[in-house]
Amino acid sequence: MQTVRTLLVDAFTDEPLAGNAAGVVPNADDLTDDQMQAIARELSVSETAFFSESEEADRRVRFFTPSTEIDLCGHATIASHVHLLEDGELSPGTHTLETEVGVLDIEVEENHTVWMSQNEPEIEPVELEYDRVGTALGIDPAALQDVGADIPMAVSSTGLPYLVIPVNFLEHLGGAEPDIATVEQLCEEVGAVGIYAFSFDAIDAESTLHGRMFAPLAGIPEDPVTGTASGAVGAFLRETDAFDEFPEELRLEQGHFLDRPGYVRVRATEDSVRVGGRATTALDGQLVVPESEDDGIIEC
Repeated sequence: MQTVRTLLVDAFTDEPLAGNAAGVVPNADDLTDDQMQAIARELSVSETAFFSESEEADRRVRFFTPSTEIDLCGHATIASHVHLLEDGELSPGTHTLETEVGVLDIEVEENHTVWMSQNEPEIEPVELEYDRVGTALGIDPAALQDVGADIPMAVSSTGLPYLVIPVNFLEHLGGAEPDIATVEQLCEEVGAVGIYAFSFDAIDAESTLHGRMFAPLAGIPEDPVTGTASGAVGAFLRETDAFDEFPEELRLEQGHFLDRPGYVRVRATEDSVRVGGRATTALDGQLVVPESEDDGIIEC
């Protein structure tokens, strides 16, 4: 058996045990797909990032949820690059990262803020009945229809597609009780990995909006704080002219209803979408990984 260094790093927060926890495996060159999936299952956080050497970029990363591999993950990218900076593996500046959706630029600032470039936005309006969406989310359909007249629902992607749903007030968003099976059906129908519901009625006066993200298709009933979805929402808001003058930077808050508050910075321009934030390491240790042909359980 081999021993692998493994960390839990909380993204989009300066406080441990807040924000969104990401697993980070800094050296995964010798791990098989089955071993990576087993590690992600053992860590049991929404995503774990596995780093290896790359011929196309400074490093390569693959992302696994506890149940499947996904193409991109914002919070695990932010978390892992803060760790690499703290560990002396990289210096402040711009670095390249090979992902399943292409090579992305990652900017690491001296203050440990990390900015992740995202793909060119793809935004497609969708026509769904408010009653059906309200039933899926456990929200009064009137709370969706009220704001939907000005900002219609759409599938937005800057690497991963999300069904973006505006909600009028925080009390309705906070009281949401999703029907997971119906959420899965909606996501499959529109080709989205999850639903991001948001309200401009935020908790923090400095925040642009409050969001909640449900992605049962990826094995994530609710994600505390979601980087890729935040970028997609920033692009969506720019496309739909949600502001008279689009802000230079958006601040998206998420995770408060899971007792893991976090804040995502989003810069969406005509030319690019970038997501930024900080992170802090909560756990640094070793996992013993069974040989790939074994079916054993990982030992901590």
